[in-house]
Amino acid sequence: MQLCCSTDCINKQLLDLVLSQNHEPGVLWSKANGQVVLKDVLHFYSWHGLGNMASAEAMRLFVKILEEEDPTWYSRVPDFGIEPVVDVEMNNTRVESMAPNGNHFPEPKMISTENGALGEAHDEDVVSEGVGSVGVYDQWIALPVSGQRPKARYEHDAAVVQDKMYIFGGNHNGRYLNDLQVLDLRSLTWSKVEVNAETESLEVSSPVPLSPCAGHSLIPWENKLISIAGHTKDPTETITVKAFNLQSFTWSTLKTYGKPPVSRGGQSVTLVGTTLVIFGGEDANRSLLNDLHILDLETMTWDDIDAVGVPPSPRSDHAAAVHAERYLLIFGGGSHATCFNDLHVLDLDTMEWSRPIQQGSIPSPRAGHAGVTVGENWFIVGGGDNKSGASETVVLNMSTLVWSVVTTVQGRVPIASEGLSLVVSSYNGEDILVSFGGYNGRYNNEVNVLKPSHKSTLQSNMMERGMPDSVDAVHNATNATRDVESEFEAGKIREIVMDNDDSEPMVIDGQSDRIIAVLKREKEELEAAFTKEQLQTLKLKQELAEEYSRNTDITEASILNCELQSVRGQLASEQSRCFKLEVDVAELRQKLQTMETLQKELELLQRQKTASELAAVVSLQLDYS
Repeated sequence: MQLCCSTDCINKQLLDLVLSQNHEPGVLWSKANGQVVLKDVLHFYSWHGLGNMASAEAMRLFVKILEEEDPTWYSRVPDFGIEPVVDVEMNNTRVESMAPNGNHFPEPKMISTENGALGEAHDEDVVSEGVGSVGVYDQWIALPVSGQRPKARYEHDAAVVQDKMYIFGGNHNGRYLNDLQVLDLRSLTWSKVEVNAETESLEVSSPVPLSPCAGHSLIPWENKLISIAGHTKDPTETITVKAFNLQSFTWSTLKTYGKPPVSRGGQSVTLVGTTLVIFGGEDANRSLLNDLHILDLETMTWDDIDAVGVPPSPRSDHAAAVHAERYLLIFGGGSHATCFNDLHVLDLDTMEWSRPIQQGSIPSPRAGHAGVTVGENWFIVGGGDNKSGASETVVLNMSTLVWSVVTTVQGRVPIASEGLSLVVSSYNGEDILVSFGGYNGRYNNEVNVLKPSHKSTLQSNMMERGMPDSVDAVHNATNATRDVESEFEAGKIREIVMDNDDSEPMVIDGQSDRIIAVLKREKEELEAAFTKEQLQTLKLKQELAEEYSRNTDITEASILNCELQSVRGQLASEQSRCFKLEVDVAELRQKLQTMETLQKELELLQRQKTASELAAVVSLQLDYS
């Protein structure tokens, strides 16, 4: 798991605080100045012993060694954290209002964006319409919610089923969680799902307790939520698949067939039709993986895939998406030493890896980010690179492989976090991205939403660049009309915000003449693109007519072939009948030959009889004389 640099400061402060305490032998924990302090730390390791590695990675190693030496250390920690209560950094520093239970007061929230504009949400409007109340585009807004908020966390996963966002598991202060929380996206009310006491276990003799986990994947399937893989305190040898029944409110362990993959966390799990495609991750021994497996959800059978081509390097905490139900895209992720911003494509028909050329504003290297697809657009949010959190929300047009930046946040806000979750919901025909949680030096449990505008899903300067040859595989599988639109060039127009009523549009920059000129130029480009598209449409119509003609010829040939087959069948029947007649004729001929022989024998007997009679007459005459 790669952490953004926001972890460095707090981890270094924690280690400095730990090492500065006067420790007593045999005493692990004490409470000092409202914080939990590890006192006998030198018994396990020292800061100098961790070498010159990054403090975030050093802190992970430190905790790992601690757990190996004393596996029960966390059970002796009181249930309060060491995280600061100072609000995230904005343009102006302020202290956040906190409720007695540690949750935020549901007051209007603002997230500072690159252009200085602030997104604000009012309680009564938001709660009455839920996520549908968002009136601005391409801007993250922190929504106030009601109900008991889930514990702040990261490395969890989320899924949307019928306007409800389910959150399961995750990591908080090194403690894995196994609670299931749900947010009603219409009323924006949190509630905890009460799981039935008896846990179902499909085709297993006894109930299996649900282990807390993090780095897993949550997939909605039929009337279930499928939780697959993930890190646990007591990992199994192979991946386990668990399902939560949304009707009976029970967890069950699903029995699978075939050879299951080794257990892991930080993998990607992508639903393609009725199968789950699993790639990469990190196993229980912290070994990075780049293997590929498929689980058929109808037969629950594993299939180990040996794809051709050069696969992505071993990694975890990457993002994956499927395009046109054929192409699996892998972006980013991290190893123990570095983060990536490479893009790999797997053709699921030929099982061949390729690494196409990316275009546009290619994102910086990152791991721990989240992604979601809207049509042919893949939105990527958050993540980090061990130096800083990723503040840009980017989108990739999967048909053209062109990146563009949707918006940029400022300060240490939940959007610039690692291990956050991202889902998509819809309201009145508009898609809305919903983010929850994450870690950027503090654990978050805020709900942030972004409504992508039409502009954010346009392509970037495709009319001028043309289609690179390296993406022909993706190009051939997508809509031929993909290059009708062209994205507004970054920096030309900041934003034109339109409310849902009939009010006049508000131009943020205020430079009317310049904007009008830009719009005219964009209009001319779109008109040229439209003309080009008309020609392309005409060409496609001609090709369609030719194909129809060929299909007609093929149909006629098929009819003639059917008639020929029918005639052949009749001929075979006639041949059979003729053969039978020939047999009958042969039998009659044989009988005829027998009759001729008998006739000859009869004639011979008649001649013999006549001769005998004649001889008898002659003999009588001689006697009389």
